[in-house]
Amino acid sequence: MTPQRPRPTLRAAAAALGLALLVTGCVQSGRTSHPDNFEGTVSCPVDPDPSITTSVRIGWQAIPNGDLVVKDLELLETCMPNAKIAWSKMNSGGDVIQAFGSNSLDISQVGSSPTVKAASPPLNSDLKVVWISDVIGEAESLVVKDENVTELKDLEGGTIAVPFGSTSHYSLLTALGEAGLDGKVQVINLAPDAILASWNQGEIDGAWIWEPTLSQLLKDGHTITSSEETAKAGAPTFDLVAGTGSFVEDNPDFMRMWTIAEAEGTRIIREDPDAAATSLAVQLGVGTEDAKALLAGYTYPTAAEQAGEDYFGGGMATSLQGTAEFLADQGEIDAVADPKVYADMPYADAIEEAAK
Repeated sequence: MTPQRPRPTLRAAAAALGLALLVTGCVQSGRTSHPDNFEGTVSCPVDPDPSITTSVRIGWQAIPNGDLVVKDLELLETCMPNAKIAWSKMNSGGDVIQAFGSNSLDISQVGSSPTVKAASPPLNSDLKVVWISDVIGEAESLVVKDENVTELKDLEGGTIAVPFGSTSHYSLLTALGEAGLDGKVQVINLAPDAILASWNQGEIDGAWIWEPTLSQLLKDGHTITSSEETAKAGAPTFDLVAGTGSFVEDNPDFMRMWTIAEAEGTRIIREDPDAAATSLAVQLGVGTEDAKALLAGYTYPTAAEQAGEDYFGGGMATSLQGTAEFLADQGEIDAVADPKVYADMPYADAIEEAAK
């Protein structure tokens, strides 16, 4: 792998976007007992719609954002009591891409970089971006154990682990290019749990990773850069929710209610972080105070903000196009798709309704 500098046009476009800151049949994969003995009785923010009988397979990731709050509080199940909702845990964006490719998911939490990769050649998946769960900042960082390593250039000749195809991978490639370390660092592909094991065994010099693995590495390591810094360099990243084009377009009523529930999850994080932390603690398997601390590494745009020109009103399409240009430069995709592909990916209909 030979990282290269982002194109100047990409950096300018992406920097502008970054500064503007993305019951019936239910399978609760990974859910544990709620510390407050929660039994799924939280009210839907609007009148529930029992007429929605959609069967949906949803992928979730262990990322501290409103999607996990929605999952934990069972908002979808409450708002659509006759829908058949199955949740499946995904470990990384690469897993999500494979699941979309095998037609085993309808919508899923996935980073902006893997979303673009899936929509570009050679995969050419028909995907719609339906929500921005968060804008990534210090929550994805490069951590090292050696106290003498204080900046990226100190890792020349070393080994850095990252889940390939993830937003962290995209940020790492950007940082290596900016530091002039093209081909001078060995970058290896490891899942989050494998990163922790390799770290403990002293097999890697650093890792660019997200929570909760990030906090585990920081127990005996330190951060030297983060996705907040690469965003300033012109490569912002997001945790998005994407869905297959056919599912999104064929189920407008479901998507409207799903978006209302996601907007409520984001509202809870922004307005009642203590309540959000309770849900996140359950879903992430960490203490409540630790869960609350994780929120500082992200920005959570509201539905109204997402409906604006910085995101679903135009800015998101620009960012997706810019990400594709960068991935093509890196050889991560065969080529940039027709610009119309990225322009058509943001699905704003439901967000505009939720923003009213």
